[in-house]
Amino acid sequence: MKRIILTSPDKIYGNITLPSSKSICNRALIINALAQAFSKPENLSDCDDTRVMIHALQEMPPVIDIGAAGTAMRFLTAFLSVHPGTHILTGTQRMQQRPIGLLVNALRTLGADVEYSGNEGYPPLRITGRQLINHDVTLPGNVSSQYISALLMIGPALKNGLTLNLTGEIISRPYIDLTLHLMKSFGAKAGWANEKQLYVEPHPYEAPSSYYVESDWSAASYWYEICALAPEAQIELPGLFRQSPQGDAYVAHLFSSLGVKTQYLDHKVVLQKEGKPVSQMTYNFINQPDLAQTFVVTCALLNIPFRFSGLQSLKIKETDRIAALMKEMKKLGYVLTETDGCILEWNGERCPSDISPCIDTYEDHRMAMAFAPACIPLGKLSINNPQVVSKSYPHFWDDLQATGFTINGKN
Repeated sequence: MKRIILTSPDKIYGNITLPSSKSICNRALIINALAQAFSKPENLSDCDDTRVMIHALQEMPPVIDIGAAGTAMRFLTAFLSVHPGTHILTGTQRMQQRPIGLLVNALRTLGADVEYSGNEGYPPLRITGRQLINHDVTLPGNVSSQYISALLMIGPALKNGLTLNLTGEIISRPYIDLTLHLMKSFGAKAGWANEKQLYVEPHPYEAPSSYYVESDWSAASYWYEICALAPEAQIELPGLFRQSPQGDAYVAHLFSSLGVKTQYLDHKVVLQKEGKPVSQMTYNFINQPDLAQTFVVTCALLNIPFRFSGLQSLKIKETDRIAALMKEMKKLGYVLTETDGCILEWNGERCPSDISPCIDTYEDHRMAMAFAPACIPLGKLSINNPQVVSKSYPHFWDDLQATGFTINGKN
């Protein structure tokens, strides 16, 4: 698929089976491998990021190509540091432009053998696994939480455990807490020693008899967006829990401000339009950066001025998401402004929109999915390279069609 054209129905009703949580899947797979478990976690996602992780852990080839899977790059960098053997870890051209030096330096502090095979500070990496003796390491708290999670998960395999000190502001803390939650589910003894320090005891993992992966709250955010933008909608999403360890479960609370009610039933939620949206929105996405694109598009198309902060990690995602949002929203007639690389806002300023806007996706699954619901108020919308959704939600376009959306150009 090179380009699709989306149109929406007048009313949107459906029961959607979301993919399982990519964040939980990839953590559970790493922890499961470190626990040397005989069986895999249940309800694993069929998305690209999880498939490459499964392949890497099962096959352990000399050269591991994780494609565009940033989570796999970071988690496997740490995992391979404590796993016997020598491996080259590489990915797409964009992946080779995404920095990993902070994680590599932290692992070297612990005694890991990690070398750069190309540019200093970036993949590909040459990693030789060994037992790590050192236990104390420091990282800035405002880096990707995946660096922190990668180190935490190998903690039980370190001879003397792990003491991880964080400096400055700590971003994406719910993802760190999610990692700790999964580690404890596999018998690890780990947690927060204080607000700036994490600990992991040198206590081996113990695999549970079974582990079931919850559906993905990040994927649910696009159905919340659809519900907010549609004239009439009710959507059931099974497999989501009220007491979820996923930080993006907070999407339910945030969308209540945009006129979407969440009803929690047994192992599912039901979304429906109810109430009037707020007149403007201000929020710090420091703990839920993956939701930012969804709310930028939703608020603008509802004509709700916004000021969103805590977006500094968006610049090192699959693309520079701040720059991408500004460029693509301009095609729809919205002028966004950026401040200090971490704030994105819209004060109501408009510009002429493209006559037939076509959204570029920048090899970023969330660009495609966040912009897709814009076809509801716009009447129709074209999206380039829509296949990028396979990274986290392979059947996204099929699910849209199942609820009445028309997709022209889809194979």
